[in-house]
Amino acid sequence: MAKEKKQKEIKETKETTVSAKKAGTFTGASPYQKKYKDEVVPALIQQFQYKNGMQCPRLAKIVVNTCLKEATSDRKILEKVQVEMGQITGQKPLLTQAKKSIANFKLREGQPIGCAVTLRKQRMYEFLNRLVNVVLPRVRDFRGVSPKGFDGRGNYTLGMTEQTIFSEIHLDKVEKVFGMNITFVTTAKTNDEGKALLKAMGMPFRE
Repeated sequence: MAKEKKQKEIKETKETTVSAKKAGTFTGASPYQKKYKDEVVPALIQQFQYKNGMQCPRLAKIVVNTCLKEATSDRKILEKVQVEMGQITGQKPLLTQAKKSIANFKLREGQPIGCAVTLRKQRMYEFLNRLVNVVLPRVRDFRGVSPKGFDGRGNYTLGMTEQTIFSEIHLDKVEKVFGMNITFVTTAKTNDEGKALLKAMGMPFRE
């Protein structure tokens, strides 16, 4: 059963990716991959005095996740959110489960309460490209993202209040507005290096 479930997930992921390509959300090699090699690495070497490009921090993965309290009472809401997050990222999200039971919230251990997507390589750069050049500029009165979302090890988390700012989402079909956290996991050792990397990649930090 486990093998069949895994094969089904792989098939669904491929189908979601194909749909993303048709919708224009997954367009092949991203210019950000070339930008990192040609522009970001030289800039970081100059700023932090690295001996070579191999020492430069890089973006390892982007994790997009959400958690819904309504999922404890209505599984269909979570399924709808899973579909919409797949449209946004071009990859089928995996359901996340509660790690422990909480009686006050009617939450049982192992119960699905959210979903998450981990983007790497090509999909990661494609998502970053759309986020900084299309999505964030659509935010009303946007003045840049907060620089306070670093964790002390060069990783940055950006909170989004609603999924409707993504152009892949059709407003007339939205049944539940949900927020999400977007975490940029880097190989940087400090917040300063992580911020310099993301800023060079186009992240519009608020001054």
